Amino acid sequence: MGDEPELKKSPTKPRSVYIHVPFCLHHCGYCDFALVANRDHLIPQYFAALKNEFESHRRTFCEVVEVDTIFVGGGTPTHLTPAQLQELFGLISGSFHPVAGAEITVEANPDGLDEQRMNVLRENGVNRLSLGVQSFDDAVLKTLERTHTGLQAIETVQHCQQWISNVSLDLIFGVPGQSLSSWHQTVNTATTLPVRHVSTYGLTFETGTPFYRRERHGELNRTADDLERQMYLDAIATLTDSGLRHYEVSNFAIPGFECRHNMVYWNADEYFAFGPGAASYLDGVRRTNSRSVVKWLRAWQHGESAVEESEQLSNEEKAREAIMLALRMRKGLHVAAFEQRFGLSFTEIAGPALQQHMAAGYLQRQADFMALTTEGLLIADTIIADFL
Repeated sequence: MGDEPELKKSPTKPRSVYIHVPFCLHHCGYCDFALVANRDHLIPQYFAALKNEFESHRRTFCEVVEVDTIFVGGGTPTHLTPAQLQELFGLISGSFHPVAGAEITVEANPDGLDEQRMNVLRENGVNRLSLGVQSFDDAVLKTLERTHTGLQAIETVQHCQQWISNVSLDLIFGVPGQSLSSWHQTVNTATTLPVRHVSTYGLTFETGTPFYRRERHGELNRTADDLERQMYLDAIATLTDSGLRHYEVSNFAIPGFECRHNMVYWNADEYFAFGPGAASYLDGVRRTNSRSVVKWLRAWQHGESAVEESEQLSNEEKAREAIMLALRMRKGLHVAAFEQRFGLSFTEIAGPALQQHMAAGYLQRQADFMALTTEGLLIADTIIADFL
């Protein structure tokens, strides 16, 4: 990742870092991430602000921190030109040093991922690519306002194998007008491609997004609950039959290719984060940067923190978060390890919700683990929220 400054031992525990790149060619109607579309004139200002945010980090911690995972998300990081991508990795390497064997992930869209960009990614150690495919059905892609076709997505996955073999696909189900057969076709296509990880997400209508407003005005119809449920169950069956392990509510991987960066989140470990909307967890404090790209830019251009929310978690709050995150994992929460880590009784902190969900068949004890059942998976967010 370019010339690296002298390495110093970090006094902190985090060994993972997230960097948010907020630029896109088009802002899809369902997306509520912190981003701007068709405002590439802000990219130089973004780099200047990001440099200041990294410098603030170095004043607080050591000059360079060794990390096991780096995740560059967005937005669309590969919307940057090859030269801008090189500049981004130069900034990252000034503050973070990936250890040998580190997982370095970059999010990308199938269109615009050319050889020049792939060369820059590989030269900077990127060894995992997360592709926002969403569907291989052109009609569904049009509804989602994606700018690639199903064929382009297939060709991109096959082509990028020359540079980065560890590819993950994001897929969306429950899209207005999407049939069960269309979803089957998308999932089946994914299993025929050389990918090592697949994420499946039910479409959500987030408040403030164009999709939310269109749904409120009757222009878009939500998928029926029973159809969305069947789509999810069918995806689990098809993907696991193809050799992918269902290791988290929405995630499937060839064993050994689980996303190590996201595992940091689900294990309730600490991590660094930079960029607009980025959320960090350091020394028991959760901090979230301004989701407004312009507000974040202005703050850091003046060397001022763009943190909008900050919360110091108590030990009990940390424990409750750990329960919530661990229950997203298919293996669930290791009860003894949890109690040793936080010095609290799992049964006492879980309270009546534990017995309620076990009696309803949504949770089950499997050896040392407490985990969601298949029925529990279908309403995972509701169950998990009861433990916060």
